[in-house]
Parts: sequence; C-alpha cells; structure tokens
Amino acid sequence: QVQLVESGGGSVQSGGSLRLSCAAYGYIYSYYYMGWFRQAPGKEREGVAAIGGDGSTSYADSVKGRFTISQDNAKNTLYLQMNSLKPEDTAMYYCAASNSREWSLLRKVNFGYWGQGTQVTVSS
Repeated sequence: QVQLVESGGGSVQSGGSLRLSCAAYGYIYSYYYMGWFRQAPGKEREGVAAIGGDGSTSYADSVKGRFTISQDNAKNTLYLQMNSLKPEDTAMYYCAASNSREWSLLRKVNFGYWGQGTQVTVSS
C-alpha cells in the first residue's frame, strides 16, 4: 500500500521561497513516477511538476524557471523547491505517484496515489 506524506508548506511573502517534501512509504519508490499538483479554492487541481525514474522532468508553463522538482531515492523522498513565489501560487499542494508512461503530461488522471496535501500561501 502506498502512503505519501507532504510537509514544508507555509506562508511567505511574494518573491520568497519554500521547499516542499514528500516522503513515500510502502512501496519501492523508484518504480513510480512522482509529481506535484496544486489546487486553489474554486479551481481544478492542476499539475505543477513531475519527475521520472531517470531524472527527466516536466513542468507547467506557469512555474518554469521558478520551481524545481527533485528526488532522493535513498530517502524515498520527493522535493519541490519553489522560488520567486507569487500570490497566484497560493494553493494546497499535493504529492502524487504514477505508474503511467504518460506521467509527463501532468494530468491528474494518470496519478493513482495522493498525499493529504500541504498549504502554501503567498501574500503580496
């Protein structure tokens, strides 16, 4: 059984940085593709970034150049470094795991395992 636990959310001013972490339990981490999604109030959950087992990455256009996804297979942990944060980045951020070869499309339908989320709030 897969369990994903996010941490690292918080409140920050515009232009600031946060680093999210996602610890994975219960399965062999390297067999899955991992991603970050976010959902703002009243909006659909959207893909932010994802990473393959070979380290290849995919980013939403809205975060390219500001966010960096990475993973530490030895620690079974996924990270999202978020720099130059903007108020529109405010959302609940979710870690997710996929075994779909279409993981890089950042579509939530391709991710079958989800964490509980961590809140990120960016004030202007």
